[in-house]
Amino acid sequence: MRILRPLRGRSMALLWGGLSFSAVGDQLYAVALTWIAVGVLGSNAGYLSALQAFIALLAVLFIGVWADRWEQLRGMIASDLASAVVLAGVVGAALVTGKPSVTGLICAIVVLAAGQAVFRPALQSVLPSVVEDTRLLPAANGLLDATGRIARLLGPGLVALLVSAVPVIHFLTLDALTFLASAAALLLIRRRRPGGLAASHGITRDSVWNGVIRGYRATSRHSLLGYYLAVSGPLNGVWYAVFYLCLPLMITHTGVGASGGPAGLGAYGLILSAYGCGNLAATVFLGGRMLPARPQFQMFYGNIHFGCGVLLLAAANLLPVEWRLAGFAAAAALAAMGGPMQDIPTAVLRQTRLAAIDRPAAMRAYMAACSLGILVAMLLTPMAITFFGVTRVIVAGSAVYLAVAVIGLVRFAGWRDADPEHVGKPEAAVS
Repeated sequence: MRILRPLRGRSMALLWGGLSFSAVGDQLYAVALTWIAVGVLGSNAGYLSALQAFIALLAVLFIGVWADRWEQLRGMIASDLASAVVLAGVVGAALVTGKPSVTGLICAIVVLAAGQAVFRPALQSVLPSVVEDTRLLPAANGLLDATGRIARLLGPGLVALLVSAVPVIHFLTLDALTFLASAAALLLIRRRRPGGLAASHGITRDSVWNGVIRGYRATSRHSLLGYYLAVSGPLNGVWYAVFYLCLPLMITHTGVGASGGPAGLGAYGLILSAYGCGNLAATVFLGGRMLPARPQFQMFYGNIHFGCGVLLLAAANLLPVEWRLAGFAAAAALAAMGGPMQDIPTAVLRQTRLAAIDRPAAMRAYMAACSLGILVAMLLTPMAITFFGVTRVIVAGSAVYLAVAVIGLVRFAGWRDADPEHVGKPEAAVS
């Protein structure tokens, strides 16, 4: 399989292995934190997610520029170690007091958000150096994208499997261990020190404002990437609101599991595992293909696919109670297949059409837009649910994805990507 070819390189194999462990741990953390918050706060749990998005936005803006002055791998290792330490601290405090404290959870949210602000932009710079043959970049991105997809399958599935035997707090313990595994893999890569792998690309000083603007300008030179940067906030806000607030509320309020089968957190984990199955299937298929000459059609069709899946998720709420779990799972799997159709081409275009010096800033701009979108969505969604109900909010989310796709298809109908000679040259007019 072409998607597995990058693993022939030892550094790439180490990178993928470490990220796989860490990604599964992140899903354990996300599912457990979401369920605890919904159980305590109900629809107001969205405000905790809004706080998380706000902290992530601040971290991207203020920490990312500072982290560019580090060696990229050193920053990634520090991020993993700090995340492991704070999670271990939260677990230790919970074991002493008998329950997780709000202060401890907020500390974990802050440190993990800061870690992602360092880790993800650095990964964009490291990956092209780890992959020895640039022709394998689509496969490498597909492979790393599969990391998150596998995690969405295995992480929630482990929650559903272990929830009756493992206290919820120890899902955070497992997450801490996966961060340590990721840090160990990165240390081994750093010892090998392939040419240019740890370079900081000459960035010494950059203000917060200039760093963000540089990322937006670099991305906007490529018109398709610029469009997706503009809509990434609404798209990610909808995704987060649907799967981390609306879906748990539907499970809780509609009696899923009342007639037998998984209920509560177990049902939620099972549905997210179905989402992971759809993600993984699409990633394996698309990761083995070269970037299309006109990637916009695949990307917009992916948005349509996701929007239709979310619409079916809302429709599944109307099924008889004994069929709702299966309906939710099938709709989630269908929606998930649309994600890689956009995500893989976006990552490849960012890594090949932007100069190496601009890639971390471009990734930060994307992360800032996503965090802002999640922040707004999670502030508005609890109020929207109160007035309109969960099902109507999910339908509205589906409409956002479909509108982005239709507008994009009209705007980019005749668009073609830049010639290969322009790859990585930000001064080239890529539009």
